[in-house]
Amino acid sequence: MFTEGFFLPTASFTPVPNNKPVPYAINRQDNGLRVEWDQTGHEGFFPARDLRLACPCAGCVEEMSGRPLLDPGTVPMQIRPVSVELVGAYGIRIHWSDGHSTGIYTFERLLRSCPCQRCTRSQ
Repeated sequence: MFTEGFFLPTASFTPVPNNKPVPYAINRQDNGLRVEWDQTGHEGFFPARDLRLACPCAGCVEEMSGRPLLDPGTVPMQIRPVSVELVGAYGIRIHWSDGHSTGIYTFERLLRSCPCQRCTRSQ
């Protein structure tokens, strides 16, 4: 389990099928996660509460319909990621200050929702 920022050892990964995204580095901060997608400056900052509200686990999202089950009023405004751990070569699990930790945030999903200027301009 990682508690601070970490670099992903992309050189040790076998090639990811279908050109799936793998970030260069992920840095945990109390107010969110900074994901560096490459070494050329493509990075996005994901605010903690926004990420927690977007948790994709079955307890937070109805599996068949995709309907949100998580009541935003139950998520503290000052929620923070306590630690982050890799899940295979495709995503991360975030352990939240409210005790929640079952969601897996895939790199593909994070890249699709990257809030950086480059990504939001191309949407």
